[in-house]
Amino acid sequence: MSRGITLAPCGLAIEAIDTDADKLVILARAVARTAACPVCGKPSASIHSKYRRVLSDLPSQGRAVQVRVDARRFRCLPTDCPRKIFAERLEATIARPFDRRTSRLEGIVHHLGLALGGRPGQSFARRLLLPVSNDTLLRVVRRRATRPGEALRVVGIDDWAWKRGHRYGTIICDLERRRIVDILPDREAATVTAWLADRPSIAVIARDRGAGYRQAASDGRPEAIQVADRWHLMENASAAFLTAVRGSMRVVSKAVGADVVDPALLSSAELRQHAGWLRREKENAAILALAKPGISIKEIVRRTSHSRGLVREVVRGGRDDIFRGRMSSLDPFLSVLETKWAAGLRNGAALWRELKAVGFVGGLRV
Repeated sequence: MSRGITLAPCGLAIEAIDTDADKLVILARAVARTAACPVCGKPSASIHSKYRRVLSDLPSQGRAVQVRVDARRFRCLPTDCPRKIFAERLEATIARPFDRRTSRLEGIVHHLGLALGGRPGQSFARRLLLPVSNDTLLRVVRRRATRPGEALRVVGIDDWAWKRGHRYGTIICDLERRRIVDILPDREAATVTAWLADRPSIAVIARDRGAGYRQAASDGRPEAIQVADRWHLMENASAAFLTAVRGSMRVVSKAVGADVVDPALLSSAELRQHAGWLRREKENAAILALAKPGISIKEIVRRTSHSRGLVREVVRGGRDDIFRGRMSSLDPFLSVLETKWAAGLRNGAALWRELKAVGFVGGLRV
């Protein structure tokens, strides 16, 4: 018995130890004779029944360890206590209520989650014979995270997909502390309004431009400042920039003479791309010719058999991209290659070695 005392956490008395090839099972019981009621706090020694509680513990000698504790249920004797029967609570150094791991194993799991995260931590824990998954590691880290007591001041609101395309909720984040505050079951304005109204400390609300969240922010916190969040600002600015550049590319290409394509200089892939561009140009010209006298989009769709979205895009000035070949990794070195070629170096492998010496990272086939 004395040899096995160190195997179990302090506060447990070992009754028996069973061993097999890959697991060590420790049968134990609590040493305390009484237990305190969690409601009234009065100690009781009147045992009602027993049940088996199974805890995972730190591995020993290359084998996983399982501690099976014969826990007891006690009767609460004071008549004024609403709790008549309660289960004994093990010491905090053994395990917390409802835990399936000992406190010392829980500490190791917590440190693994902090140091390595989910999947890397799971892989390392498997080598240490610790039966934890990547989700368990993350749950332990979240549960032990310190929650600051400061009131919310700046929050971000956006929709959240419980099941993409079917059911959506609302996710609310504390933008000052960079953590999730709450996830609401839906994205209805009334739900968000009620949530904001219960938190008078909120001064800034970052949201998208949807009408529902705008109304919810105005009704729930009318004195708060509403701002567009950074992601939507960048997305809108990028879309506006691309639209402006796309609308100017044709004029710019004509000005610099880059709108003339010589098919003899194109590769096979670029020839296919050029053929597709010519086909799109022909379709665009046919659609614009029909739209110019005022024919409706519906009638153009019927005559050309194109989709309504495509016709609308062409009529509104979209789909006017010019043909351009994709940049190759060889393009920055074409001048060097032409110089070597003009100097009489016509061997492919030798040319490749020359280009590698000046920084080319492509292969010989390129």
